[in-house]
Amino acid sequence: MNPLSKLIFELSKLPGIGEKSATRLAYFILNQDESYADSLAQALRDAKQKLRYCDECFNFSENEKCEICSDAKRDTSIICVVERPSDVTPIERTGSYRGVYHVLHGILSPLDGIGPEDLKMKELFVRMREKDVKEVIFAINPSVEGEATSLYLSRLLKPTGIKTSQVAYGIPFGGTIEFTDRQTLGKALENRVEMQR
Repeated sequence: MNPLSKLIFELSKLPGIGEKSATRLAYFILNQDESYADSLAQALRDAKQKLRYCDECFNFSENEKCEICSDAKRDTSIICVVERPSDVTPIERTGSYRGVYHVLHGILSPLDGIGPEDLKMKELFVRMREKDVKEVIFAINPSVEGEATSLYLSRLLKPTGIKTSQVAYGIPFGGTIEFTDRQTLGKALENRVEMQR
């Protein structure tokens, strides 16, 4: 395999990148000066060698504890449970959440052979025993498996008396009802809230 084909092949392994996108990326990289390729390669090496999972929340971190878990201003009594490390960033960008996180690294999927023991569920319960947790928020992607994961965990948490909640799903801000799919519109009606007067 020649170097260009190899580059396209490796780039096409990235999620959401098909052959056309991989080809476009490969030509973009080749058209940059050599320092860009060196910088990109170094960034990839550094990320693989220097990043690890946070001992507390299992997000990516350079240290034993990530920046969020190390921040004394965060409310450790509220844990937001997410599916993947990439789910933390959009929630952080809102600026409206000041609690901490717990990354499951997947969701329950019996058809794919993924059970509770394959996720970071046991670690979540250890954390709750060690900390004074008052609420667990489930911010797991809305899918059959995601809903099943949230429901499974909330049932296990019920005897503890810890409040459980789930992020609301519905029509996106700026969206239109006319073009909203049936499931999203159904969730929006189901998760309706009382208007403030």
